Amino acid sequence: MQGVEQNHRIRPVGAISIAATMLTLLRLVTAAYAQIGDIFPKDAQLERLWSEGQFTEGPAYGPDHCVYFSDIGNRIMKFDPATGKVSVFREPSGRANGLCFDKQGRLLACEGANGGNRRVSITDRDGTVRTLADRWQDKRFNSPNDLDIDPQGRIYFSDPRYVGNEPREIAQEAVYRIDPDGRVTQLITDVQKPNGVAVSPNGKTLYVADNNSAPGGARLLLAYPLNPDGSVGAKRILYDFGKERGIDGMCLDEKGNIFATAGSGTKGGIYVFSPEGKLLTFLPTPETPTNCTFGDPDRKTLYITAGKSLYRIRTNVRGHAIYWPPDK
Repeated sequence: MQGVEQNHRIRPVGAISIAATMLTLLRLVTAAYAQIGDIFPKDAQLERLWSEGQFTEGPAYGPDHCVYFSDIGNRIMKFDPATGKVSVFREPSGRANGLCFDKQGRLLACEGANGGNRRVSITDRDGTVRTLADRWQDKRFNSPNDLDIDPQGRIYFSDPRYVGNEPREIAQEAVYRIDPDGRVTQLITDVQKPNGVAVSPNGKTLYVADNNSAPGGARLLLAYPLNPDGSVGAKRILYDFGKERGIDGMCLDEKGNIFATAGSGTKGGIYVFSPEGKLLTFLPTPETPTNCTFGDPDRKTLYITAGKSLYRIRTNVRGHAIYWPPDK
């Protein structure tokens, strides 16, 4: 595939300037992808907003029009676009990773292992934190990683084990469903290490990232038909990353396109796929990307966690989410 140079630049924040790094990465974007201008404006700038984390993950757009994200060092942070300030929302966080807001604007969090709470928690609007689920068949989860919600309010989350020495009670690394009544179902077991999950805007497809970094491990984007009762059909492989780093987290736009964080080094960035798995475009990031979400009142800003940082870039598309805060 032939190399092309795109027009995106990184806007430096304070004393941080990474434009030279981005220019090198952008020259490696391939011409086989659809025109990047269809997704990202050609004059859009990737902006680093904050870079003081240990390992950032799981961004979600909240009821106060702020972006919440995990710093897996053991806290949940909050970025306020109105002021540009980042503050601590919850510390300790139970090793929170993936975050998502439900239809009531309550924060759901996958809390992992390595000293974490190994549960899916919910933070009520008054700040009360409680456990939604921490067990299946009376066995503790491995390390809840990422989650999403369907239109009926059912929660789907992945439970791999990447780090942590706590004894494992469940041998299988699987995807689970939590029903509104609290019942937990082990839903998907034909994966090696499930990571990012996303429900299509019409609620009929569950996307799962199978991301096993071991030699010969699966690095796949999978799609499962999602039935009205919350069960799934047979999986389809939409994309195989081969020997490259697979998908960590992902989000969707309102057309159902998949914005996936994958790759590392010069191949690290946002891979945008159609619902059928066609690679539409690629946006490189200067640090290894972990997750992304849409935000801002018009839903057209993509917020990206990568390395120790939080980034954003404007897009030409509108993001999808079960919950969206009302206009101020």
